[in-house]
Amino acid sequence: MAWFKRKKKGIRTATEDKKDVPKGLWYKSPTGKIVDSEQLANNFYVSPEDGYHVRIGSKEYFEILFDDNKFKELDANISSKDPLKFEDTKTYKNRLKEVEEKTQLKDAIRIAVGKSKGKNIVICAMDFKFIGGSMGSVVGEKIARAVDYALKHKTPLVIISKSGGARMMEAALSLMQLAKTSVKLAQLAQAKLPYISLCTDPTTGGTTASFAMLGDINISEPGALIGFAGPRVVRDTTGKDLPEGFQSAEFLQEHGFLDFITHRKELKNKINLYLDLILNQKIRA
Repeated sequence: MAWFKRKKKGIRTATEDKKDVPKGLWYKSPTGKIVDSEQLANNFYVSPEDGYHVRIGSKEYFEILFDDNKFKELDANISSKDPLKFEDTKTYKNRLKEVEEKTQLKDAIRIAVGKSKGKNIVICAMDFKFIGGSMGSVVGEKIARAVDYALKHKTPLVIISKSGGARMMEAALSLMQLAKTSVKLAQLAQAKLPYISLCTDPTTGGTTASFAMLGDINISEPGALIGFAGPRVVRDTTGKDLPEGFQSAEFLQEHGFLDFITHRKELKNKINLYLDLILNQKIRA
């Protein structure tokens, strides 16, 4: 009975009879739209009312891109060390241990090989929930190994970026990954093997300054934040007022930094279409 129809006062519900709404049953998008979580998952984690692309990780991207979610993860157990003995509010060693336990991830990127629309593909997908998707030595090493695998097996490469930039706890070691990944991707280009870069929300810092913008085709999801430095830093450096939305995917496409913006439900079809065109092979249905 609804509370406003009750005629008796002082009605109490026993604690064991009280029911909670299961956590995560509903999702609220930034525009205020309320979406059922199951409906959201069935719609590729995109809010059906406003088209907002919810941040997802490697697990969800592998589900979307690999046929029947079948793949082999490569170099899954590589984890970061603490050569600098870095400490801020806590030691880097403890921070790594805590985030590994919380996320069940070894670092901010996973690489896997499997079939997408019937053909082999290597996919590197970043996870923002692992220290903000920051790029440290493990991220650079895994991308390098993914390229080596692609070279050995003559397989196209896709990197899905979702990062806050270089990992400060590894200082210069993290910055060295910009050059390392760029050199490896140059080797892939020399071998005439295609590389598709997918920028998702957010793609910033050293990630943008290296592998995220080096694709044969650079694509993005709608509304993604993509940039190198924050608006305040850019404004102070250039001394100019910035146009509205200057770090959005739509602005970057308009100014030539991106080739295409692709809705998440079309990612699998579009990525494989681009690969077929680059490789001059029969376009798969």
